[in-house]
Amino acid sequence: MEKTHKILEIEDIHTYYGESHVIQGLSLFVNAHEAVSILGRNGVGKTTTLRSIMGLTPPRSGSITIDGQKTIRWPAHRVSRLGVAYVPAERHIFPGLTVKENLKIAARPGNGGEPCTLERVYDYFPVLADRTNQDGSTLSGGEQQMLAIGRALISNPKVIIMDEPSQGLSPLLVVSITEIVKDFCVGSGMTLLVVEQNYRVALKVASRHYLMSTKGKITGIATTQELIDNQQIILDHLAV
Repeated sequence: MEKTHKILEIEDIHTYYGESHVIQGLSLFVNAHEAVSILGRNGVGKTTTLRSIMGLTPPRSGSITIDGQKTIRWPAHRVSRLGVAYVPAERHIFPGLTVKENLKIAARPGNGGEPCTLERVYDYFPVLADRTNQDGSTLSGGEQQMLAIGRALISNPKVIIMDEPSQGLSPLLVVSITEIVKDFCVGSGMTLLVVEQNYRVALKVASRHYLMSTKGKITGIATTQELIDNQQIILDHLAV
């Protein structure tokens, strides 16, 4: 039996925007093949945490270790090459490139198991197959979210990091996206860290949850079952 190891570990990071001390001493970890969420109200530092991990807003101090490598001073492209895929809330679709080109530019070989290919992305998101030659930046918001997730999956990462994957989507599309994340990321044993304001999505895709309050302070850790059994925890940490 494979021994569980921490593929992502954050220890006492402090991240600033200018002089604003946004993340104050955050520590958390994600085991390999685990799906974890960060839950908290808007503005507590969830997105900044992900940007810190990716090297987009580097912490001034502390430690970030990804798959055994200390990455706190690394630029984002170097973090990505370690096998970390990032799906930002803004989606960041490349304008001027077709749907197919947006996907192929991110494609990388698999690391064992059944790799995600262009055909597999199209199987998950048939609308992308229909729009394969359309400029990705002209898609609807929901279609752009599918493309952003498909682009992450086709890179066959070790770790996938998602920021508010259900944001701005219709309830029906939220269900569809949730099922795909569950099926591919969780079902294939990929490691997942997701920030999600919609706690119902988080409970469906993740097994363990960090409860974040202001300045990136972790005020609790709970399993999905614990949150289901005690809804007051959710009420205390989210504006629902």
